[in-house]
Amino acid sequence: MKVLLTAINAKYIHSNLAVYSLCAYAASQGEAVEYAEYTINHQEEDILAGIYKKKPEVIAFSCYIWNIAVIDRVASELKKVLPECEIWYGGPEVSYNPLEQLEKKPFLTGVMVGEGEQTLTELLKVWRQKKEFKTQEAEKHEAELEKALKGIKGIAFRKTMENGEKQPVFTGVREPLSLDVLPFPYKDLKDLENRIVYYESSRGCPYSCSYCLSSIEKGIRLRSLTLVKEELAFFIENEVPQVKFIDRTFNCNHKHAMEIWQFIKEKDKGKTNFHFEISADLLREEEITFLNTLRPGLVQLEIGVQSIHGDTIKAINRVMDLEKLSKAVKGVKKGQNIHQHLDLIAGLPFEDLETFKKSFDFVYALKPEQLQLGFLKVLKGAQMEKEAKEYGLVYQSQPPFEVLRTNWLSYDEVLALKQVEEMVEVYYNSGQFEATLGFLEHYYPSPYRFFEALGAFYEKKELDKVNHKRVARYEILLDFIKEEKPELTKALTELLTYDLYLRENLKSRPSFMKDMGFYKEELRRILEKETEQPKLLSGYEGIQPGQLGRMIHGEWFAFNIEEAVQTGKTGSKGQWILFDYKKRNPLNHQAEAILAEAVILSEENKKMEG
Repeated sequence: MKVLLTAINAKYIHSNLAVYSLCAYAASQGEAVEYAEYTINHQEEDILAGIYKKKPEVIAFSCYIWNIAVIDRVASELKKVLPECEIWYGGPEVSYNPLEQLEKKPFLTGVMVGEGEQTLTELLKVWRQKKEFKTQEAEKHEAELEKALKGIKGIAFRKTMENGEKQPVFTGVREPLSLDVLPFPYKDLKDLENRIVYYESSRGCPYSCSYCLSSIEKGIRLRSLTLVKEELAFFIENEVPQVKFIDRTFNCNHKHAMEIWQFIKEKDKGKTNFHFEISADLLREEEITFLNTLRPGLVQLEIGVQSIHGDTIKAINRVMDLEKLSKAVKGVKKGQNIHQHLDLIAGLPFEDLETFKKSFDFVYALKPEQLQLGFLKVLKGAQMEKEAKEYGLVYQSQPPFEVLRTNWLSYDEVLALKQVEEMVEVYYNSGQFEATLGFLEHYYPSPYRFFEALGAFYEKKELDKVNHKRVARYEILLDFIKEEKPELTKALTELLTYDLYLRENLKSRPSFMKDMGFYKEELRRILEKETEQPKLLSGYEGIQPGQLGRMIHGEWFAFNIEEAVQTGKTGSKGQWILFDYKKRNPLNHQAEAILAEAVILSEENKKMEG
């Protein structure tokens, strides 16, 4: 019988560990199951056609907050073209209201609740039995099949009642499996080229955050380190670009975390990046010291801060030591080798706009490589859903169930935060404006106030309604400063030039940059001297000055860039900087910026600088 597990991912780069794990476990039990992956960016008719052509007899969809609406539409149409096909749902978006799912969706046959590996294999036996009965007047065996279904823990289905009506029933919670009985789901990586590979070494979470579904399962189950090491070695040997651990709090067990970190350091081949979600305040000095020794880019850390407001942290049942968190993030940052991603959630209980601004500025001051400003999602089954009325949480009726207003935050303020979120994503998280933002911090009361003002500028000029090319973002920021703080225009022009060339050896210079004509001769002499007696550049031996000039960009700046970023002052004398694009920082992909002494500053250039 043909059973198809189907995932509809948020992006092509993502993959679905759930369907891989279910298929692998079924295979280990002697059962054959196929899977198919799509994305929410596919045309729905193409997804429908793709599934139809496979002619499944049973299809099970992996349901999440980002894909449930698409799945509902596709599944509804699928029932029309494959009326005999059983349609099952599973996953976090349907595990906490399975009876409601069946009541509202007549095309749905059943729901798998919670972990599905063992549930699926037991269902496969019933489905196969049903197919056998089909040739023998299946109606006579309906009671037998329903009895078999009722004996499978962790499912919801429609049971025939005494009056003949079909009534949704839930068979009860299934006991979780030991993670060591789950087979490794990645025997073949051919379908995962250029995609993120997801992996788990534990299930469960030690915390009880009221907005999170992970808090529902109590306790932690760890996969044995012998298996984990064997599987991580497979990723490293196959040079998988990124492995993302989905463990909810990876470092909740010190021994488990340290052994894995030590192992990937020992086996590292310089190709694979490992992503971990951790609680920073649990990091020990020993762990921080060790993390500082890792190859740049080997590890990246995601850290949930969410809020620094005491009443808020208490209301969401979160346990966090802010002082320890801050110290740990700074300690990791000292190594200059690990990308840190810090999260905030807007719309939590007891946090108004002013207190959220403080949370934002606190996290911004830690200078993570990424600062994610997210919005509370009131998830089905989470404690926060039960407390929504108490806190005045008004949220979207459809996925992603995002908060619209609270007792402390108006919808106007939510919209203002959305503007700030967009500006942070474009100007901070892109990593393309590092020097410029560092300089501008000295001229605004707080980082939040800067992004707030920039967002208001975008709205006023209706720039938020347009898709902009990358260079246009630089030009817009300069226009904003010309209007807000015109006295900084000249300095911003230099800093934006620096930031642009850090990322890219431009083929043509944007109009806001100064004319290079006066500096070309000086740069030619610098590069000529470098080819004769290399002091600054390596790996360019035998290259002629003209050819080197196409590979390396050199730029004269009117002041010391580093000093300007640190102090906000531009009074120091100018400097030449060479940008070496062969040598890029693995964390932010910036070119190496090399300070070069001018050979001779021509009289014409002196006049220009004067």
